[in-house]
Amino acid sequence: MTRLHVPIRLRWNDLDAYGHVNNAAMLVLLEEARIQAFWATDAAGAESAVGGTTAILDGSPGAATMTLIGRQEVEYLAPIPYLRRPLDVQLWLGHLGGASLEVCYEVRSPEGDEPLLYAKAATTIVLVDATSGRPRRITDAEREAWAPYLEAPIEFRRR
Repeated sequence: MTRLHVPIRLRWNDLDAYGHVNNAAMLVLLEEARIQAFWATDAAGAESAVGGTTAILDGSPGAATMTLIGRQEVEYLAPIPYLRRPLDVQLWLGHLGGASLEVCYEVRSPEGDEPLLYAKAATTIVLVDATSGRPRRITDAEREAWAPYLEAPIEFRRR
């Protein structure tokens, strides 16, 4: 099981009136982890913020590829209080399709703390050609970079 571990710090405004991370803020935290893991910080590409070589999508203005969210699902397992140490957001890919990928997440307590699983989530991303507005296929280089992080997708509880 190969996962990316992305440390994500909470901000005071992530909390709601109940004193835990708000559900809308959770989507922003997941986005931040996803960007650190998969988007390059310069046009030449760079290692991801988590030390791997998964950050190969050009996230700069005017990039040839847009990444659109096709679907998101979050299952909350425990409220996340304000923490000074960063959460350990674990990411992997549950599916690599033709023009889409499913990013899976487990939002966990900070490394070194008592292990708690606060939430699990999945986001389907569609790669779209910025000029035509049509989905574009995952390239061989992207597939090669992401394949080591492919494992079983999140199983959500259904009631």
